[in-house]
Amino acid sequence: MSALALGWHIMRERLSAGRMLVIWPLLAIFILFSSWGLSDPKANLPAELVIDSAYDVMFASTAFIIFSATMGAVLISFDGISRDRLSGVLEIKLSQPIERSRYARALLIGHWAAIFVPVFLLNLASLIIIWYRLDDLPSFNELLVHTIATGLLLLWYTSLQLLASSWAKDMGSSIAVGLGVWMLFTLLWLVLTTVVAGLMGIGVENLNSSEYIRIEAIMDLFSPNGVYHHLLETPLQDVDRGISSIYPVLAAIMWSIIPMQLFIRRIERMIP
Repeated sequence: MSALALGWHIMRERLSAGRMLVIWPLLAIFILFSSWGLSDPKANLPAELVIDSAYDVMFASTAFIIFSATMGAVLISFDGISRDRLSGVLEIKLSQPIERSRYARALLIGHWAAIFVPVFLLNLASLIIIWYRLDDLPSFNELLVHTIATGLLLLWYTSLQLLASSWAKDMGSSIAVGLGVWMLFTLLWLVLTTVVAGLMGIGVENLNSSEYIRIEAIMDLFSPNGVYHHLLETPLQDVDRGISSIYPVLAAIMWSIIPMQLFIRRIERMIP
């Protein structure tokens, strides 16, 4: 069986799991409601947040996607390995006549697709909302950048969570590590960025200074959420954070390769 066929089976299994009864409403509330609110011409938004086009709405709503979709990736993948390992099923699966690297890729594909498909469908639904509210739609290039960047973000979190699940002794440890990583990148990274800026002698009383913005841009390269924002800024012409555009691309490649290869190597060497 190919990795894609096995991944398709894993995706269907995950999409039919009971936890999707929580994940679907969570995603719908954050993605659809944020698109509705941000596309309201009468919305009272912060001064630095300017909504002039459909892509502006999509770009602003990614804060809600980061919060909900990445959490969904953690909830879907936290027991991807640990559950089978505790029940003894993993030993049977790894003894099957299939290369372990292929099985690892199937796990990545299946768990990633299980969260990407709902997010992608809801993003398409949000386009209808944006069109209805603003009478505007993003260009094909803008939609392509948004879709690829979102898919990569979910792939990174899925890879990290499956890697944590492969090392954890039980499902409790797996979800704890996954939530810890999620909290670090989603809630605490700004604090870490501020600390680094302070240690480098850059004043943090003005977060809009060019020096702080550049340090923030560099620190974002070490965070999946930050790289995601870098990629989404590609279609925006008036965004300059003081670093070359090649660095986010290189960071995205590294985030795509390193966690996946670590997970594949882990599966290849695992003793159930």
